[in-house]
Amino acid sequence: MNQDERRLLRLYRTLPAVQKAGLLDYAEYLSHRAIPEQEDAKEPLPIPRPAEESVIKAIRRLKQTYPMLDANRLLHETSGLMAQHVVHKRPAPEVIDELEALFRRLYEERQKT
Repeated sequence: MNQDERRLLRLYRTLPAVQKAGLLDYAEYLSHRAIPEQEDAKEPLPIPRPAEESVIKAIRRLKQTYPMLDANRLLHETSGLMAQHVVHKRPAPEVIDELEALFRRLYEERQKT
């Protein structure tokens, strides 16, 4: 285990259970955020929103729905919304609604260019 891994483990052990779960959710989000772009896709894929969905799964679904969007451009805003959910306990359905609006807006902006 390297120094960063030991530090992360040490910090993790100091957190209450709810924050541990949030940290794990965020780490999972970060590990899955880099889905390769598919520039050749013209239209969003029709992937329906499930009745119950976590923020992480919503981000994955939206990246699959809008494969033509630049993942680097999405990173800042999706990370911010994920942090609002994990750190500030903003309800998942609210964050997911905002994520859907973000992806749709970026898609529409891309279509204009």
